[in-house]
Amino acid sequence: MPLEQLIAGDEAGADQEFLYTLNFGPQHPATHTTLRLVLTLDGETIVKAVPDIGYLHSGFEKLGEDLDFNQYITIVDRMNYISPFGNEVSWHHTVEKLLGLELTPRCKYLRTIFAELARINDHLLCVGANALDLGGLTAFLYAFNEKEKIYNIFEAASGQRFHPSFSRVGGLMNDITDDVVDLIRNFVKTFPKPHADVTRLLNRNRIFVDRTKGIGVLSKAEAINTSCSGPVARASGVVRDLRKDEPYLAYPELQGSFKVVCATAGDCYARYLVRMEEMIESVKIIHAAVENIPSGPVNIALNDKMTIPDKTATYRSIEGLIQHFELFMWNRQWEPPVDEVYGATETANGELGFYVVSDGGGRAWRARTRPPSFIHFAAFPALIEGHQISDVPAVLGSLNIIAAELDR
Repeated sequence: MPLEQLIAGDEAGADQEFLYTLNFGPQHPATHTTLRLVLTLDGETIVKAVPDIGYLHSGFEKLGEDLDFNQYITIVDRMNYISPFGNEVSWHHTVEKLLGLELTPRCKYLRTIFAELARINDHLLCVGANALDLGGLTAFLYAFNEKEKIYNIFEAASGQRFHPSFSRVGGLMNDITDDVVDLIRNFVKTFPKPHADVTRLLNRNRIFVDRTKGIGVLSKAEAINTSCSGPVARASGVVRDLRKDEPYLAYPELQGSFKVVCATAGDCYARYLVRMEEMIESVKIIHAAVENIPSGPVNIALNDKMTIPDKTATYRSIEGLIQHFELFMWNRQWEPPVDEVYGATETANGELGFYVVSDGGGRAWRARTRPPSFIHFAAFPALIEGHQISDVPAVLGSLNIIAAELDR
């Protein structure tokens, strides 16, 4: 509204409404990442919210057209840097769908275990950071203590703590050792105790409950119309989970080990409860999988010419040496059909999909992604209108927006 009009008022002499603009981010502790909100305020009430992205644009999709199917793993790791292995599973699920590859039973189980560990890791950050934004420091510390244990497992398995880059076309970088299995079993055994501690801290915390119940309500119809998925949609009553509806990896064999967690309220508190219960369901999946890991190779057979040969085959056989050379020097190992394919998996924040167009070469001719954070951030303005400025951290934290998924 022009300043002159605000000063002069309208001709009828009625009181003129004063509206203010507030920049929330891109450098703000409650955004958790580099995103910006332009808020129009009437006092402390939000009249309008305009999301502004582009502060973490890294060209991830174009890099997928320059790197081969294995090299691109280092990029997808950084799209959602809280649960990177979930991104790896989604990318290679799409590539293997294009190539028509069938994974070994052992690989399916190992990928499932690590994908569920990544889901727990992501939910721990979301719940812990959301509690921190609303004054719950203790819950934040409890959650991050468990995150460190998951990082220890990934480090022991892949050699990297934060961005494991563990998946490969047709398998994994390497098989896991008995020490990694022991770490996983110990985590499954000890996790319920700190999970219960966080539950007791927050479920009965008057401040946390008052600031999340009835705040940022997303109806079931709105969740469907805006293409929301994952915990955000399930907290609004949308019963959809790709692990059940379009099962992949070892999930078809583990259907009886877990249930789809849903709620109906659709507010910040419901999204919190769904994530808390999903962690318990993930622990059940991990327990069932780790006790029934099939024996055998973790990668498809060497004569399929699709996977990186292990060191023994590289150093001691001419076939392994040739395949290693062709893979890294000439990129000849993949001969995909000239086709296009879309593949999606159920990551911690919802449906993460990749669309790949192939021209028959060893890398994607076009690579595009459907990230859940982009969809959920677009729904944010409708959720926050009519609320107070202090409600922004609660609603934004409950959506768990990751900026690298926004800008790609």
